[in-house]
Formats: sequence, C-alpha cells, structure tokens
Amino acid sequence: MKYLGRLVDGRTITHFFDLLRVLVDREMKLLYKRSTLGIAWTLISPLLQLAVFSFLFRSVVPLNIPKFSSFAFSGLLVWSWSQTALFQATGLITNNKALIRQPNFPTAILPIVTTMTGLIHFMLALPVLILFLAIDGVPLKPVLFLLPLLMFIQFILTVSFAYPLAALNVTFRDTQHTLGVVLQMMFYLTPIFYDISSVPKQFQPFYQLNPMVPLLGAYRDILLKGTQPDWLALLIVSLVVAALLPIGLGIFRRQSTTFVEEL
Repeated sequence: MKYLGRLVDGRTITHFFDLLRVLVDREMKLLYKRSTLGIAWTLISPLLQLAVFSFLFRSVVPLNIPKFSSFAFSGLLVWSWSQTALFQATGLITNNKALIRQPNFPTAILPIVTTMTGLIHFMLALPVLILFLAIDGVPLKPVLFLLPLLMFIQFILTVSFAYPLAALNVTFRDTQHTLGVVLQMMFYLTPIFYDISSVPKQFQPFYQLNPMVPLLGAYRDILLKGTQPDWLALLIVSLVVAALLPIGLGIFRRQSTTFVEEL
C-alpha cells in the first residue's frame, strides 16, 4: 500500500508539472500571437522607461546615483515581473472560462502559470542587465549564484498575492482597475529609479513594510555591489511570504466553489 501511495503521488506530481509546462507554453503563445516583435516586447517597455528615467534623472533632475543605467534597469526588471504577473492574475478566472468549467481542472495552477511566465521573461532579460553591468564596469562575482534564492522568494511572494486577486476579480470586477491604480502608486513608492537612502528617515520604516523594498535591495547588493544581501531583511521577507501564501491560497480555494456560478 505504501508503494502504491508513493506511485500515485509520483504520478500526481508528474501530471502537475506536465500541465504547468503545457499551460505556460500556451500562455507564451497567446501573449505573442500575431506579434511581429514577439518576446522582444519583454525588453522594449523597460528599455523605453530606462531611456526616459536616464534623461530625467541625469539631465533634468540629477539624482547622482552611480551606474544609474544598471541601477534603474535592475529595479525595472524586478518590479515588472511582479507587476505584470499580478495585473494578469486578476483576469485569470474570467479569461479562462473554458478551463474553469472542465471537471477536475486544478484552478489553483493558473496563478502559478502567470507568475512562471513572468519569471521566464525576467530570466530572458537578465543577459541584457548583465550587458548593462559590463558597460558600467561592474564585475560579476560568485555571489551572483544567490540570485535563484531571490527569484524563489519573489516567485512565492507574487503567487501569494495573485491568488486572492484572481479570486476577488470574479465577484468584484473592479479589482483589475483598482489594482492598476495601486500598482502605479506603488511603482513610485518603491525605490526603483531612486535610492532608499534619499527617502527622509521618518518615512523609511513605512517603505520597509513593502516586501519588494528589501527584496530589490538584495538584488542590487548582489548584482551592483557584489556583496552578500541583508540576510536579516531576507529572513523577515521569507517569513512574511510563508505566512501570506496559505492565506492567499485559502481565499482562492474558498472562492473557487463559486467560480462556475459567477462566470
């Protein structure tokens, strides 16, 4: 019986990853269907933003941040992954009616698919960031091998928020529009194109409540400074993520019983 249980678990896990691979492949094809530039759009948006930021904060209102191109581009890539995945998550259920109505379809896999797609885009853009680092004269150090740890934490963090957002938008269709406004506000309240040290000290504790702030700082410690990240800050973020995931998944599962009716 124990052997049979292990066999069933093995088949379930294999089926899950096969389904994940198929759905991610489907998502990538749908995103760039009939698109001339295809996956190049992954880089076009952050590069255009970088060009604007470089002009504004080098020529108009200088921020005096060393290696600004690498600094800003790293922030844009990290933020874009989570921002895009969360925004797309709000339409996961309403845009996949055919899948949701399939008997025994594991709806909980959909936020993972969206976040995984964002991770693929992030990894495809990493070589361009490495090129920026090389142009700015930033040497690559062995600490770079810690990047997968940061990606894992960001992946779980994004999925944790994607679950409740996907569920809430089924009942409250304004969720997507509200999220767009919130994400736009958070874009400016996250040190993406400016350094956290330039924020007045009385406001910095509020900044630290945003889990993306220490996470972004860890990325820059590894990529731009070649140093170990702040392990205490990462531990706190990891504990927060560990608490958020079951909460988000719980909300999603409770709401999932009404998905078919709401659609």
